Amino acid sequence: MVQKAKILLVDDRPENLLALEAILSALDQTLVRASSGEEALKALLTDDFAVILLDVQMPGMDGFETAAHIKRRERTRDIPIIFLTAINHGPHHTFRGYAAGAVDYISKPFDPWVLRAKVSVFVELYMKNCQLREQAALLRLQLEGGQKNTLDDKEPAGLLAELSARLAAVEEQAEALSKQLDDESADAAAVATAAHLERKLTGLRRALDALEPGADGSAPLPPPS
Repeated sequence: MVQKAKILLVDDRPENLLALEAILSALDQTLVRASSGEEALKALLTDDFAVILLDVQMPGMDGFETAAHIKRRERTRDIPIIFLTAINHGPHHTFRGYAAGAVDYISKPFDPWVLRAKVSVFVELYMKNCQLREQAALLRLQLEGGQKNTLDDKEPAGLLAELSARLAAVEEQAEALSKQLDDESADAAAVATAAHLERKLTGLRRALDALEPGADGSAPLPPPS
């Protein structure tokens, strides 16, 4: 089972954090507060997040500087960042947000429905990636010795069949997500992330197919006695 995704909310004003929690609570994910850039970086040291909602104007380390630190860390550089701002709506300020690594830049006051929809896309992509890592881990067990699955106590052939079935389910969900993004003319960053996920799935499917009995021209493995 994939656990709930964590969403990091960064704002120095408690009332803004409360408003974000009210908007995003319907997604039924884990919402983590940070009241400063420094506190956000500390949270990112230990936890994995699906997306970060980052206020631009904060005392001390502002949103741009915080994002720069996030993008410099190998562990966190790929986490999507959505900037939230109530100031300087000019194109130069917006460009600075994208240059800092943001996937989106939203001015306050924003439409709660739009924000929730944008966040939900990145949460869903994160969950699909988690499922993909689970399939890869199971495949690695098969590759590293063909031993029984310690969780399900299955023979290698049975494990291979289960891997294929689980991967097929993820492939189906990824395809549906891609179609949804196309239909809704979603952000380019979300579409690119979905395409990257599909490429990973394709590679995993090819590796799994190569393990099928007779895939290399050899005779199928005999059934277990």
